[in-house]
Amino acid sequence: MAPFTVLHVCMGNICRSPMAERLLTRAVAERAAALGGSADGTDLVLSHSAGTGGWHEDEEMNPSAARQVRARGASPDGFSARKLRAEHIEAADLILTATADQYDYVTALRPDAADRTFVLGEFGRLLPGVDVSELPPAEPTPDAVYNRGVALVAAVATARNGEPAQPKDDLDDPWGRGDQVFTRVGDEIQDVLTPLTATLLPLP
Repeated sequence: MAPFTVLHVCMGNICRSPMAERLLTRAVAERAAALGGSADGTDLVLSHSAGTGGWHEDEEMNPSAARQVRARGASPDGFSARKLRAEHIEAADLILTATADQYDYVTALRPDAADRTFVLGEFGRLLPGVDVSELPPAEPTPDAVYNRGVALVAAVATARNGEPAQPKDDLDDPWGRGDQVFTRVGDEIQDVLTPLTATLLPLP
């Protein structure tokens, strides 16, 4: 049920998946405002995250990741890392993992989630091949965005055609590395989330 829920997954849930969580939240809020919808867009798309490792539970976002989030107009405030659990997967309409290993972790926990789980780069690579004219109508309402999102996920799963993700689809882990790596990873995340948001909430 609405809102359309996107779950971002990495290992520690302090770098890659929190960046993706907050950058999608920001992108949706901007689109919702442009379309005259809700103030923050959280009734349209819920973006949250978790980690497969679990050893950073309740920690704040990594400082370098937080700097990237702020630099891109989003907010890291109030973030708290958490361990990925089966109920998070069950409640998600789209699951984007940082790597193929995390895809395997998600689908081992919930095999029924395979068709709605993608490596982030894989989803971004397949998305341009979807014929958006065949998706349900685009309107800035919770039910319309939910229906369009679910149809989009199904279309991308069809485009995948059972093929595994490619090595280049993985996001590098920037933990313990310099801001240059965090910037590159942030760019790669936005390169997927920007067209995703534009497809869910196209401007007239």
